[in-house]
Amino acid sequence: MKLVIAIVQDKDSNRLSGALIKDGFRATKLASTGGFLRAGNTTFMIGIEDERVADVMQVIKSNCKVRDQLVTPVSPMGGTTDSYIPFPVEVQVGGAAVFVVPVERFEHF
Repeated sequence: MKLVIAIVQDKDSNRLSGALIKDGFRATKLASTGGFLRAGNTTFMIGIEDERVADVMQVIKSNCKVRDQLVTPVSPMGGTTDSYIPFPVEVQVGGAAVFVVPVERFEHF
């Protein structure tokens, strides 16, 4: 058995949740916040049999898309801010960060 932990952008959360339910996967959703953009994320925790990991990974991949977004960097921490002019920077956001970890023991009460 494995535990799949998928951290996805909030924009992809509802689509992924619906797809997981449609394909028979049960998941727990947790609200989370990303450190880089300080934007809302959703963390899905999915307990799954070893032979179904590839299937759940395909569902995640199909429903979580990478997209470009303009962000304004925060001001520098150490120097003076007099000469600092923040220019928007294009970064890639979205997609999914997925961890697959072995489960030593699972019980359902």
